Amino acid sequence: MVEKMMKRTDYCGDLRLKDDGREVVLCGWVMRTRDHGGLIFIDLRDRQGLVQVVFDPQGDAESFALAEQVRSEYVLNVKGRVRPRPEDTANENLATGEVEVVGSKLIILNRAKTPPFYIEDDVNVDELLRLRYRYLDLRRPVMQDAIKLRHKTAMAMRRFLDEAGFYEIETPMLGKSSPEGARDYLVPSRVHPGEFYALPQSPQLFKQMLMVAGMDKYFQIARCFRDEDLRADRQPEFTQLDMEMSFVEEEDVRRLCEDMLAYVFRHAMGREIPTPFPTISYAEAMSRFGSDKPDLRFGMELIDIADIAAESDFTTFASVAKKGGWVRGINAKGCAGYSRRDMDALKDFVGVYGARGLAYIMVREGELHSPITKFFTEDQTQRLLQRMGAEPGDLLMFVAADWRVAAESLGHLRQEIAKREGLIDDNELNFLWVTDFPMFEYDAGEGRWTAMHHPFTMPKDEDLPVLMEKPGEVRAKAYDCVLNGVELGGGSIRIHRRDVQEKIFALLNISEEESKDKFGYLLDAFEYGAPPHGGVAFGLDRMIMLMGHKDSIRDVIAFPKTQSAACLMTQAPSSVTIQQLRELHIRPSMPQKKNAGEADGNKE
Repeated sequence: MVEKMMKRTDYCGDLRLKDDGREVVLCGWVMRTRDHGGLIFIDLRDRQGLVQVVFDPQGDAESFALAEQVRSEYVLNVKGRVRPRPEDTANENLATGEVEVVGSKLIILNRAKTPPFYIEDDVNVDELLRLRYRYLDLRRPVMQDAIKLRHKTAMAMRRFLDEAGFYEIETPMLGKSSPEGARDYLVPSRVHPGEFYALPQSPQLFKQMLMVAGMDKYFQIARCFRDEDLRADRQPEFTQLDMEMSFVEEEDVRRLCEDMLAYVFRHAMGREIPTPFPTISYAEAMSRFGSDKPDLRFGMELIDIADIAAESDFTTFASVAKKGGWVRGINAKGCAGYSRRDMDALKDFVGVYGARGLAYIMVREGELHSPITKFFTEDQTQRLLQRMGAEPGDLLMFVAADWRVAAESLGHLRQEIAKREGLIDDNELNFLWVTDFPMFEYDAGEGRWTAMHHPFTMPKDEDLPVLMEKPGEVRAKAYDCVLNGVELGGGSIRIHRRDVQEKIFALLNISEEESKDKFGYLLDAFEYGAPPHGGVAFGLDRMIMLMGHKDSIRDVIAFPKTQSAACLMTQAPSSVTIQQLRELHIRPSMPQKKNAGEADGNKE
């Protein structure tokens, strides 16, 4: 006969000294058990934490006998009375460490096999094994804290936006394919043979339709999908906070976002964020930091020495400078003691980003150690040292290349040195806005212009007159929110006029026929009174990762995919039956494969 479960009165982790003398009923999983001289101690865990439960042989004999059988991860139902722990046994590192529960009744709700890894925070286990048994991994307190933080953040967003007059509106998951960046995930239609839906890469066009519809303020915590090539910390499905507003300008959107982020960090983390956030242009960010998402928790800015380099006999520098390229450097304070091996490693590091070399000067007491100073006159050398702010003990490093390669190389080098030298305060929250992005980038491989953000972004008013003649000089009404060197979110003021949108499509080499096929409903909507509008999207996974000081977004998603877009727990993606394919009017052209989990080396 199965014994009826007792109704829970409290969570394990919520008990404190104020509960002394109370009779409680707890439910949870066994963290560990200990037998001390006839007393059975059980650490019982639920999502709120754990508490020590004690069973005495002088109490209920049946419950004590069951307590002797209990093993790790058994599911228990316990009745008992709260009492203070003896002073010499209190655990100050545990929230419930001043109390324990003297068990009077025990029911084993379910037994458990020995888990493939310890359900503890600091367990050292391969991530693929954690993902295979994700339901066990999620029992670990550190994972439950991450999911709790995600919940609190999403709820704070909803509260703030509701009070600010936003409507939460769901947009379709099954839409029309219009790939402009990553590949779409396609869904075959059974009732429309040979035709496909696409899962949304973002709700962009639907939220613009909502503005045309007069909804004025929209938001959605939206699921999005991108069939991207394998990358270390990307997920094929992800979550973003999506927002759109009518009758706004850039400043309006940014100020509202700052207020929302301050509200969210206050209520989800108890952290105060100073507002307004600093704002810098894209051009300034690239010039000073070599990145459009700079980390401002430390200095080490890029310094331009092209004028000095052009005068020198160092042809590598001089030729680049005279052609209008970048010759810039950074000053790594106190790093003049780096070894030859260190410098070779840094040279290889910048080579990954296209730099063909890394010149350096080590400033030591009374001398300069460098293979390049012989190409500079005494005056040029002194000017260079002064420009770089050099002092004894400093390591000056330089890259000469076209602006994009130099910026990317030095930007990443700046970040690498900061990590090596411990210059980054992990507890600091450094927000900023980056604005005035170029509207277009030229793709030399395809021989055409592409949109830096997306083709629905409005150009700056003052740049509209040269839109068609000088697209490379046109700036966008776009803005990115950066936190600690990571893009937290981005948005723009959108195009709301058909004539401007058609010009953008033409510049992007999208024909009139193609634009009508892919975006005809958008262009038509603009002719029925589309208001000026703009919005933003914040990556929720990335935000929680930063808030929780995690190294990967997989640690803040309940059921993430691997780098190969596979779910090891469910073995998705997997083969389907021939009958299913026939119903979808699909004929397989490849032999059926084994499930995705085996592709990740997780055979059992």
